[in-house]
Amino acid sequence: MNKSILSHTLTYGKIVIGSVLYAAGFQFFTYPNSIITGGVTGIAMIINYLTALPVGVLSIVMNIPLFAVSWKRFGAHFMVSSFVGMMLCSVLVDVFSTVDFAATNQPLLAAIYGGIIKGFGLGIIYTTGATTGGVDIVAKFLRVKYQHINFGTIILLLDAVIIFAFALIFRRYDSAMYSIIFMFISSKVIDFVLYGAVNSKVCYVITDSSVEIKNAIVGELKRGVTFLHGEGAWSGKEKDIILCVIKSRQIVELKRIIKEIDAGSFLIVSDSREVFGNGFTYIGDDK
Repeated sequence: MNKSILSHTLTYGKIVIGSVLYAAGFQFFTYPNSIITGGVTGIAMIINYLTALPVGVLSIVMNIPLFAVSWKRFGAHFMVSSFVGMMLCSVLVDVFSTVDFAATNQPLLAAIYGGIIKGFGLGIIYTTGATTGGVDIVAKFLRVKYQHINFGTIILLLDAVIIFAFALIFRRYDSAMYSIIFMFISSKVIDFVLYGAVNSKVCYVITDSSVEIKNAIVGELKRGVTFLHGEGAWSGKEKDIILCVIKSRQIVELKRIIKEIDAGSFLIVSDSREVFGNGFTYIGDDK
């Protein structure tokens, strides 16, 4: 099979699977418990509660103008795959609404498990480079004008406005609070699908015993080390700063090494979402 055809088949296969999970999480968990989901779907839910019009149809109607306006700006591949994702999610939401089933009538359980299922669905769709339209497209436009604001922050603010409006219109403040739990869990699951669990640490060691600590890291932890040349602002003394990336489970051993060699060292540790290279993920992997 042609590689291009296989690639497109896998891409749209993922979008189909993600859309099924998205619609199931929505229709069988959040919607029956009045948990607002944010985005265009959240607006559609509000209109649905007021008019009984189908959520999926309303989502499509609101999304089409957004796609029409942004078609040329964001490229054909992104827009086509996102349009397919939006249509599938919206249609499946209405199809699943014909099934008289609710997984639970407990709002907290619905928020937790609905967030997990919908998060997995969206995460799978996002791995293809597509979205489900809605606030993602609005956020892209706003990001062009307000480049100092993080993309995720824009989406969070837009979703917060929708949840606040829902709470005021229907006086369902409890549902709004459950919605926040749902959105938090969903965002964490999306990050997990996209980036995996955080299992690597980026470490900076500022020490006067850089060579000894370097030798111990290479010899005992079997990890590579890079020297960054620095200068103490107070002392004016030049020194080598050790940069290394290690597995999370190795942080205890690194602390022991530093303590034994130079307890006066300065150690900075931060999480790393993705690490490509020898000993970690092969840089050719396309996730």
